[in-house]
Amino acid sequence: MTRRDGLLPRLGYGAAGLGGLLLLMEAVPRLGLVDRRFLPPASEILATLAGQLGTAGLWLALGETMRGWAIGLALAFCAAVVIGVVIGITPGLRALTNSTVEFLRPIPSVALVPLATLLYGPSLGSTLMLVVYASFWQVLIQVLYGVAAVDQVAFDTARSYGLSAWSRVRHVVWPTALPYVMTGLRLAAAVAFILAVTAELVIGSPGLGAEIQVAQSSGAVPSVYALIVVAGLVGIAVNAAVRLLERRVLAWHPAVRSEVAA
Repeated sequence: MTRRDGLLPRLGYGAAGLGGLLLLMEAVPRLGLVDRRFLPPASEILATLAGQLGTAGLWLALGETMRGWAIGLALAFCAAVVIGVVIGITPGLRALTNSTVEFLRPIPSVALVPLATLLYGPSLGSTLMLVVYASFWQVLIQVLYGVAAVDQVAFDTARSYGLSAWSRVRHVVWPTALPYVMTGLRLAAAVAFILAVTAELVIGSPGLGAEIQVAQSSGAVPSVYALIVVAGLVGIAVNAAVRLLERRVLAWHPAVRSEVAA
């Protein structure tokens, strides 16, 4: 089976599932099972969405959300890769920092909302603080796993041949850790988008989340659902884009080659 032959059935199933959900959302309020004040029919939500797509406000809000997402993800990714590699290749440093990592990693990012509000107020800085904190750990843990998977014999051989630390990282550590790094990036991209919208929703930073909060406060329920649909579609696009990047970067990896061949 070619990749194209396998893709079409998956797209068909996905479209059928989405169609079923829309039919359910259309029928439930019209049958009186749920008050349409709280769940408008799908046709009304889509009509509201179509109207909002023609307004500049939606695109400006989406741009603010994506700006916070992209900057925060880039900062977290770069910091996590550098710190993870340094910790992984430095003897004893992994054991020294393990307790600190395990203490900080489980702290929910939303617990930092009061601190972010105090430091930055309803601004991009608050969004970045939450996004960077949440995304950093997703990438760092994967980098640590990737560096730990490096063949120690190959690493020691490279060192015995006089390769510099940078050369050992580039030619020995990085190829082994890269699949783990891309997994961390994929996880962090989704988490970063969730936290960007959450920060806007809770703190009031400019973006989709703030627009959802304003619509909810004004009683514009169809607009709330329409904006939620936009957030969901953007989340799907973000995940698809990162997965495409992962396949391209790891085209040499046996797991990705076998997936493409299937």
